Amino acid sequence: MPDLTGTAIDGRPVAVHDYRGNVLVINAWASWCGPCRAEAPDLSAVHTTFRTRGLRVMGVDTDASRKAGASFAHQHHLTYRSLHDPKSVQLLRIPKGLVNPQAYPYTLVVDRQGRIAAARVGQISRSELTALIKPLL
Repeated sequence: MPDLTGTAIDGRPVAVHDYRGNVLVINAWASWCGPCRAEAPDLSAVHTTFRTRGLRVMGVDTDASRKAGASFAHQHHLTYRSLHDPKSVQLLRIPKGLVNPQAYPYTLVVDRQGRIAAARVGQISRSELTALIKPLL
């Protein structure tokens, strides 16, 4: 997995390497995206449920405005941090062919060694995500 780095919607630095040694779920989203809004509670629930077992979730917000992303995170009670990537510069570093970088949302699961173990395009449910991460925990 490339080391996506930058500033989070909370204004602090965030990077994939911050999560090394954990199973990492990376979710690309935008506040205007209906399926992104629908899956947000499930992503937060999975993050909270499996955090003690070494799971982390990192969102990647593609909104033009950091304020819009922060509002989305607050409104949907996100329990994880999100990188602000308004021009998708960081997301374009993901290996080609795994996902459509213009179709939100999409989710990647990265194992403890930093390898992409799964890719899912479209809204993901709590049960689907749990099935993807459990073998890696």
